[in-house]
Amino acid sequence: MVATQKVFDALKQIGLNLYERKLWVALLSRGTSSAGELSSLAKVPHSRTYDVLESLAEKGFVIVQNTKPLKYVAIAPSEALERAKKKIHTDADEMVGRITEFQDSPLTKELTKIFKDGMDLVEPGEMLGSLKGRHSMHTQLETLFKGAKSDISILTTADGMKELHSNHADLLKKASSKGVKVRIIAPSSKEVSEQVAHFKGFATVKQSDKTGTMGRFAIVDGNHVVFALTDDKKVHPTQDLSFWSQSTHVAKEVLGPMFDAYWNTL
Repeated sequence: MVATQKVFDALKQIGLNLYERKLWVALLSRGTSSAGELSSLAKVPHSRTYDVLESLAEKGFVIVQNTKPLKYVAIAPSEALERAKKKIHTDADEMVGRITEFQDSPLTKELTKIFKDGMDLVEPGEMLGSLKGRHSMHTQLETLFKGAKSDISILTTADGMKELHSNHADLLKKASSKGVKVRIIAPSSKEVSEQVAHFKGFATVKQSDKTGTMGRFAIVDGNHVVFALTDDKKVHPTQDLSFWSQSTHVAKEVLGPMFDAYWNTL
């Protein structure tokens, strides 16, 4: 039986490359097979078959028989996927441990000094970048909120308010406890009433009927700006596009006055 394109697309989504997908499905159809047989069946170059099958074995999708020639045994898909999940968790835990150890070592201080010395050479106009995907935007916001020293101003949509709450409420509360002034302009909408009520415990929130049509942006310390370029109602989170700029001009002379003017009308 040949797998459908829908199956191959789903396997791609869980991290299997094209050759891995072809060889695994081919092996499932045979139960056990040699690399040569699978190469012909899956139409994968013979020169790549061994290393791809080894990769599948490391991920938990196949078992290798130490015979001559080597043979490969299929694992029931549900069990293979369970093994793959455990392998990912184990690898992730190990990597997090290594990164944590690195963070706490003198080596990080050495890298920080290199970074600071390099930043002294950068022109202000070069401190900007595009952020592809909602995750990238929230990661950048997290970094900025953590480092905030004086003020944070946010204008957002209903969906943006929900994401702000789920991703950054604790950070903004912590920033507020350190004396950072947090202001949020959100839509006048019942669907965000719970989020608004929560934020009002540590931030000043104003609501407007027009907010949903005015976009999304955040200004931090009059120096950093994150500005969404796409409509969060019309694009998938992975296709959301925004930009970040470390620019006093944009923060204080362009978006800052725009935010303040709108704030004062509410």
